[in-house]
Amino acid sequence: MSPTQITYGLITPVLISCWFCAVPIAALHAEESGWHLVWSDEFDGERLDYSKWGVEVNAFGGGNEELQLYTDRPENVRVVDGNLIIEARADRPNISGTTRDYSSGKVRTKHRGDWTYGRFEVRAQMPAGQGIWPAIWMLPSEESYGAWAASGEIDIAEYKGQEPSRVHGTLHFGDQWPKNASHTKHYELPIGTFADRFHVFTLEWEPDQIRWYIDGDLYQSQDHWHSAGQPFPAPFNKPFHLLLNLAVGGRFVGAPDSNTTFPLQLRVDYVRVYQKS
Repeated sequence: MSPTQITYGLITPVLISCWFCAVPIAALHAEESGWHLVWSDEFDGERLDYSKWGVEVNAFGGGNEELQLYTDRPENVRVVDGNLIIEARADRPNISGTTRDYSSGKVRTKHRGDWTYGRFEVRAQMPAGQGIWPAIWMLPSEESYGAWAASGEIDIAEYKGQEPSRVHGTLHFGDQWPKNASHTKHYELPIGTFADRFHVFTLEWEPDQIRWYIDGDLYQSQDHWHSAGQPFPAPFNKPFHLLLNLAVGGRFVGAPDSNTTFPLQLRVDYVRVYQKS
């Protein structure tokens, strides 16, 4: 039994708070490991903090044959009862003359929160349903090594709504598409699904290694990647920013079917970023 497992508790893998203090146990664990909190959003206000997040408005999906239209409407992006709600709806929205069957939301920290290396914790509850694709991920804030994926992409947690007990962690790197490369691994919950309750998705990014955790359990480490014409650790040695979104359809998950019931929500309790001194 690892110390990390003890820190997070034996009875349930969800984040718990210490009864004798106001500091969550996950934060104590990070501090004990040399990570220091540098940025966070607990979503305790009545609306999204635009000093930390930008909301994407995009009438053409996300470039992966996705079916949604991203909006900044409160129906799709809002803060309620201490949670960020990103909601996908089958409401045929129209933006600038473009109509799609689905609407949803996408937020990012670009130029509001950009980091080179760190520990990134997101406590979230996923939706379930065929063709639903929530993601917690990172992109380079500048394409220093070229267009995707030469400058890299870090997927902290990607999820297929039709596989509700499985989450994928992936690195994209190499040359520009279609000469790009990737490393990926998935984590399977032993009991229940990621839609049942909140789970903590963590990524630790250091110069020579990137690690993925679910509820404190390490399930993947990567220490081999490359970028065309650039020495290791490129492309993962430049500032990246965080993205949270809920896509509908796309090559990764396929289209929704008659059993997919809208609206569906990605619920985020907090986002915390730590770095080492």
